[in-house]
Amino acid sequence: MWTQTSVTQALHLEVPILQAGMAGGSTTPELIAAVSNAGGLGTLGAGYMTPEQMRGAIRAIRQLTDRPFAVNLFVNQIPTPDTEQVATIQNIMSKHRQELGIPEPQLPSKYAEAYQDQLRVVIEENVPVFSFTFGIPSREEMDALKQRGIVTCGTATTVREAIVLEEHGVDLIVGQGSEGGGHRGTFLSSAEQALIGTMALIPQIVDRVSVPVIAAGGIMDGRGIAAALSLGADAVQLGTAFLTCSESGAHAQFKEAVRNSTDESTALTRAFSGKYARGIRNTFLSELAAHDADIPEYPIQNALTRDIRQAAAQQNNPAYMSLWAGQAAALSQSIGASDLMRKLVAQTNEAMRRFS
Repeated sequence: MWTQTSVTQALHLEVPILQAGMAGGSTTPELIAAVSNAGGLGTLGAGYMTPEQMRGAIRAIRQLTDRPFAVNLFVNQIPTPDTEQVATIQNIMSKHRQELGIPEPQLPSKYAEAYQDQLRVVIEENVPVFSFTFGIPSREEMDALKQRGIVTCGTATTVREAIVLEEHGVDLIVGQGSEGGGHRGTFLSSAEQALIGTMALIPQIVDRVSVPVIAAGGIMDGRGIAAALSLGADAVQLGTAFLTCSESGAHAQFKEAVRNSTDESTALTRAFSGKYARGIRNTFLSELAAHDADIPEYPIQNALTRDIRQAAAQQNNPAYMSLWAGQAAALSQSIGASDLMRKLVAQTNEAMRRFS
């Protein structure tokens, strides 16, 4: 039976379906709990949260479900800003601030939350599953997680990254295909070198590691789930599919853009954050494409564009929002997360029957 895999056993799930940890507010406690209560694994995208916000969200989730859930963080180092580069990109983006009617901002007091402080909350709250991307926790951090019995799940965009994750003792590996929405999790090479599609990536990772593999990238329905499992994955992770659910905290204009997208709507961009991510094309993405060489690294650019993104959201203006979505976003549905989970299981059952 496809619902029983090494991932469901390790995480105590009923079905091998994970909701991706999408940072930025879409993964509300209600969404996470709905997925977990339906037998899958909901995930809090906590990459941009303060430790206090994380602690509050984790406790809110526990009020809504007694099932396992995950917290996802970004394992990253904050580079030293190049003051000249920052000034250049701020000058380029002044046009967009004028169009939104917002003033030129002061430089941020900090460019990102300290990952170590965020991880401390994961350990102190004894979260069932810790998933991460953009890198690997230190040996000491991995040991601390294992001592608490927390299952670890790392993101790989290449076979080489998957091998390194296994060498560091990671329990589960998410193979992130290039079709997926949001940020690329690449950490051993440039993002341009790691644009391997899900169908090509998953069987190669499965053949090279012994830990369970979770397929991610472009999976939106039961057909995609069945395909991923047939490639050797033990579970799937869906992100864009949950963005348009009623419990999602995504902005209404964001949800509408996802629902109205096509297979040709998305592009990879560094415009919003400084790290390559797949999102729906809009004015900001298109106009900053000509200035890619001027864009600072993540998370510096992410902090510099925060006022633009926030103003766009307040003004219901999707032209300047980061509309992260995968290449199969057109298959999205406007339903509750529990209903979506039931549909995914039914569709996968049907796809499996066709195979048999």
